[in-house]
Amino acid sequence: MQVTVRVPGPLRSLTCGERELIVCADTVRGAIDAMEQLHPGIRDQLLDARGVRRFINIFLDGEDIRSLDGLETRLEDGDQLDLVPALAGG
Repeated sequence: MQVTVRVPGPLRSLTCGERELIVCADTVRGAIDAMEQLHPGIRDQLLDARGVRRFINIFLDGEDIRSLDGLETRLEDGDQLDLVPALAGG
C-alpha cells in the first residue's frame, strides 16, 4: 500500500527537509521501517524498546494509532500518517 507520511518541522532534519514521504507498507511498523530505509535514524526518534516513544503521536487519517492496533495497525492505499511530537510548555 502506498501511504503519505507527513513529517513535522522538528523531524525534518532527518528527512533532508522533506515535509512528506511516500512509502509502501501494509502496517504502521512497515511504514516506519520504509522511512528508516530512506532516512536512517528516523526510527530511533519515533520508537523505543516498548514501541512508539511517549512524546510522539502517530495519527492514521486523524486517529491516534494507540487507539487502534498500535504499530500493527493496517494501512490502506492512500492513507495518511501524521507524525506529531508532543508539545510541552508553561
